[in-house]
Amino acid sequence: MSAALESPNRIESLGPTMRGLLWMALSGLCFALLNGASRVLTEDLHSWQVQCLRYFFGGLVMLPLILRAGAAAFRTNHLSLQIWRNVVHTVGTGFWFLALPMVPLAEVTAIGFTGPIFMTLGAMLFLGEVVRWRRWLAIGLGFLGVTIVLWPKLSLGVGASVGSLLLLAAAPVSAASFLMAKVLTRRDSPEAIVFWQCLLVSLFTLPAALWFWQPVEWRHIAILVFVGAMGSSGHYALNRALKVAEVSAVQPARFLELVWAALVGFVIWTDLPSAWTVAGAAVIFGATTYIARREAIAERATRR
Repeated sequence: MSAALESPNRIESLGPTMRGLLWMALSGLCFALLNGASRVLTEDLHSWQVQCLRYFFGGLVMLPLILRAGAAAFRTNHLSLQIWRNVVHTVGTGFWFLALPMVPLAEVTAIGFTGPIFMTLGAMLFLGEVVRWRRWLAIGLGFLGVTIVLWPKLSLGVGASVGSLLLLAAAPVSAASFLMAKVLTRRDSPEAIVFWQCLLVSLFTLPAALWFWQPVEWRHIAILVFVGAMGSSGHYALNRALKVAEVSAVQPARFLELVWAALVGFVIWTDLPSAWTVAGAAVIFGATTYIARREAIAERATRR
């Protein structure tokens, strides 16, 4: 009993940056397990069906929160933006789910590291943020990293790299969804944003899911419950990391997501990341870490 009581106190004594790094590492593990479980589902069910059921079960996982907090906590103050944001999110995750059965998990994670690059470009184009030469250099290096990851497949022709190109197409669309969610946080709670995301994406994908519907077995349902739990846990750990420490401070732990993805891919499919994937991921990660650091400096300057 005393050991159980001492454990939280021990964690609290680590300091904000170390706690943030641990939360970010846990978040990456949850997302790697989610991606692996989702890929297992796409081997039996169509990608549109998996996408619809993933968000439906993600909403079911939130039911205890809704019952505890009450429906008012999940009411939106900007329904039109919620709808448009989730139209965009449906397209982005649609590309991602279509690519998932074609691409090793480590490569999925490596291309996913490009999110901050596209978010920086989107903030410049749509939110009027100024991007100076250092960030332009980081963006250029990030795209160089993408080229390194994709080069072995691109050298064989477009037909050999359809899955990777779908992932690359998903990245800017998902970044746009994130920026719209950032605007929504000014008027809606995080719980409301996640709830409306689960509700609307499952509704938007339902027609395609019904068109390609395959029989769902009990093991599929068990995996979907696991996927919903990993998604909720991953977002919770991510939010905890960002709450206790700056983005630039916890960004290095994100690279562990590549390690988790490689382990999950090897255990389930005996996939090993290529040297191209690891090298390209390192370049992309370095660029996005620098972008996060510059954003933290700019945010502190604005606060002062």
